Amino acid sequence: MTAAPLPSDEYRRLLDLARYQILDTVPEEDFDRITRLAARVLNVPVAVLNLVDQHRQWGKSAFGLGDTTAPRKDSFCAWTILDDSPLVVPDARTDPRFQQNPMVTGDPHIYMYAGAPLITPAGHRIGTLCVTDDQPHPLGTADLQALQDLAVLAMRVLELRRQSLEAQQEAGAQRQQAAELRRTLEQARILEGVSSLMDLELDPDQATLTAAALISEAIEADYTALLTWQGEGFAVQVAHAPSLQSPELLALTDELPSLKGVVHTLRDLQQPVYLSQYAAHPQAHPHIVAASVTQVAWLPLGDEGDQPTLLVAARLRGHALEHWRSGDRTLLEAAGRTIRHALQRHAVLEQVQQQARRDPLTGLLNRRAFDEELAGHVATGDPFTLALIDLDGLKAVNDSEGHAQGDKLLQVFGQALDAELDEGAAAYRLGGDNLLCCCRSARKTTCLNASTWP
Repeated sequence: MTAAPLPSDEYRRLLDLARYQILDTVPEEDFDRITRLAARVLNVPVAVLNLVDQHRQWGKSAFGLGDTTAPRKDSFCAWTILDDSPLVVPDARTDPRFQQNPMVTGDPHIYMYAGAPLITPAGHRIGTLCVTDDQPHPLGTADLQALQDLAVLAMRVLELRRQSLEAQQEAGAQRQQAAELRRTLEQARILEGVSSLMDLELDPDQATLTAAALISEAIEADYTALLTWQGEGFAVQVAHAPSLQSPELLALTDELPSLKGVVHTLRDLQQPVYLSQYAAHPQAHPHIVAASVTQVAWLPLGDEGDQPTLLVAARLRGHALEHWRSGDRTLLEAAGRTIRHALQRHAVLEQVQQQARRDPLTGLLNRRAFDEELAGHVATGDPFTLALIDLDGLKAVNDSEGHAQGDKLLQVFGQALDAELDEGAAAYRLGGDNLLCCCRSARKTTCLNASTWP
């Protein structure tokens, strides 16, 4: 028995065959109809539509036989695809190429074989439409012409099938692209909302928490929270958690600061971290795994005031999405930059405002701060105490020892005054060189005796 040589275009032929996505597919009536018709027209017991793969022949449709899959070295059809014309073997028992073939010496005991190649529009022969008989069965010119015609029809069915599959895939890709576009537009809207939110005159913590909730819905997270470090530990503020009906997750929220795991290594995180399989992380905590957390994303939001803040988003086991999509990461990172910038801007403004309320020489609150807080006390109607202090003799110090010494005296007195005040009280420098004022809220009126202060 001799195996068929490879066609000169073998690898291009295999690539062309792969385009049809036909191998190992289920039976289809369009092809079964052709093999039935071939058997009837040529009056043979067996008709098969075979595709010739790299190492085998595989039957898409067979009339009169069951599975026709066979090693390529034993394949009659592997010889047929070497030429555009039909291959006819009148007596396989005497043909040196096939006389030892297991399909000749055993079932189905092929005596006569005739096959017409299936030729693609690119000119590659990817398979055959063939007929066999276990008895002598001469074929005339009209029979071979009918076999070729049916092979052409089979190839047209294959081509239509390929075009239909590609059209479906293209439509699917277009739907996916449209869905991605809608998601991108929605994420752009969310990002615009986060930016607008952070520009509002809101408490920055509350604004960040609300922004985190918006982001959570856009990335379809089951749980989102803010982790704010305070020393070596951190506080947890839940931003969005529709899945908190889970007792495990609810308990986890309270326990999280005390659990030693991945998150405790992220205090100084500078870049986002994404895990699609949290349980596979070497520092995954068993309690978090038990709470069904599978996907986790950590996003640094800044470290103003030496209190780094992380946004943590999680998805639970069974979520429709199995990993963080590129769009999720894009939104998280863009929103993170927006929030960081807003928090930095707020911190700068807060610092400027605090500086505007401080006397640069003594470090005490200034007249502007006094006027604002006095108005607040009056508006609330709560009782408060005022003590006005006149530093007699300061002018003499300035005159005799210079203004630098006078300034030093003011600084020392201001620090001593501030140190003597109880919690809730404040000292102010109203202006000039000799006026200081102290104000504090009180339920009863008290008098501050300047003579007892150093």
